[in-house]
Amino acid sequence: MPAAPGRLDPHPAPAPGQARAPLLPAGLDWFVAAALAAGLLLLYLPAYAELARTIWATDEQGHGPIILAVSLGLIFMKRHALAALPARPLAPLGWPLLVFALLLYAFGRSQDIIMFEVGSQILLLAALLLVFKGWAALRLLWFPLFFMLFMVPLPEALVAAVTGPLKSAVSAVASELMYRAGYPVARSGVIMNVGPSQLLVADACAGLNSMFTLEALGMLYMNLMKYTNATRNLVLALLLIPTAFVANIVRVIILVLVTYHFGDAAGQGFVHGFAGMVLFLVALMLMLLLDRILGFFLPAQRRAHAGAA
Repeated sequence: MPAAPGRLDPHPAPAPGQARAPLLPAGLDWFVAAALAAGLLLLYLPAYAELARTIWATDEQGHGPIILAVSLGLIFMKRHALAALPARPLAPLGWPLLVFALLLYAFGRSQDIIMFEVGSQILLLAALLLVFKGWAALRLLWFPLFFMLFMVPLPEALVAAVTGPLKSAVSAVASELMYRAGYPVARSGVIMNVGPSQLLVADACAGLNSMFTLEALGMLYMNLMKYTNATRNLVLALLLIPTAFVANIVRVIILVLVTYHFGDAAGQGFVHGFAGMVLFLVALMLMLLLDRILGFFLPAQRRAHAGAA
């Protein structure tokens, strides 16, 4: 019943085009969806439980659950666009990729190689998209699948080989800056002595994993901004490497300052975790600044929004 003149309708009808999309796509094959979900959970839930108990519980790999949640969220946001795609299966590519993903999973599970076990999920999801929907579906969801790479644990040999020089470089720059600022700082490798205190620059403070996480943050930023200028994206992605290095230096300097002025307990307590948040805030601000500077030289071409959330 229409509202009386001069009075507001307490239950106005939604305006055209503003109706909320249903939670699940129309025409969803519940049996197939449930079977696929059950199969994926059966395969990968034990792997994620193992990650939660071990690697993801460390400072170095604590970003893993966030990467997974963001990736699943991005896939969920494109569910209606995915359902609307016509089914054009690419079986010659999809089925071999599916078999390879399952073999990779079996090898990783049997040999306790978590990188293969978790990484096979990305290939398996890509294969399922090709089998059920075709190339267009893989093109639609390429970024969420690519983003999942950042949650795959890196090989310990690679982490150790790269993290050592990174920690040395970060501690060297941080100690030099603080020495020039007048602080009694000395360094031996990755051990910094400030006043009566001694600090060890750990992997979480300046290692490969922290740079890997910050690179993931930059990739997510570029995806959310919907940039299509490949040159700009490439330049910004490359600039994120020195940006992560600078942010790590800022984190180490903060920890040294807190330890020097307030003691070891303050440096290793809440402030240590807070310095980790500062790391990402500094990296984010530097990334936004670099993005703005790049805008003067490279146009910010953006793709149009497609598909309901």
